[in-house]
Amino acid sequence: MYFLLSYLAITDLLFAVSIVPTMLINLMMQKKTVTFGPCILQTFVYFAFAVTECTCLVVMSYDRYVAVCHPLQYTVIMSWRVCKILASTSWVFSYLLALVHITLLLRLPFCGPQKINHFFCQILSVFRLACADTRLSELVLFVGSMFVLVGPLCLVLVSYTCILFAVLRIQSGEGRRKAFSTCSSHLCVVGIFFGCAIVMYLAPKSHHFRE
Repeated sequence: MYFLLSYLAITDLLFAVSIVPTMLINLMMQKKTVTFGPCILQTFVYFAFAVTECTCLVVMSYDRYVAVCHPLQYTVIMSWRVCKILASTSWVFSYLLALVHITLLLRLPFCGPQKINHFFCQILSVFRLACADTRLSELVLFVGSMFVLVGPLCLVLVSYTCILFAVLRIQSGEGRRKAFSTCSSHLCVVGIFFGCAIVMYLAPKSHHFRE
């Protein structure tokens, strides 16, 4: 559990570092500009760490499932080797998916007033700068978002459904409280993170949605 918590903390830290320094500079400076290279790099890093956080939250829900439903086998199932494999797979998958989106983005021609109405180079805002049809890129983004948001969220819900049934079978009230307390903070993070991401990337697009 502590290995995964540290993994999530490092991911959150790097996620923030990819956005906040540029945002603070733009808030303090009168001339709010960013060159094309750093903008694309920020889009890539932001997207990669966002996907990494999704996969990390799924792995953490599986860890809680094993801890509550199979406590006697916990150290065998969630061994150091398994944790390292899960963490490595999460990183590799996230960077490969981000690379797909950036490759599609770099194929687009950019022209006209290159102004982003956002505090960082968010991928939907960058799409607006292209002077070509972006429907393919947006479709790939939508499908990718379905894959990394809806799929993992369903896995988290399955894990917590199993946890709920296991907790209800516990006889003592103290045991139930202890089991719920280990999961409540993770559930709050899952709700906030997945809720915001689904609204941003999967909600029906209105005329002013990107603004």
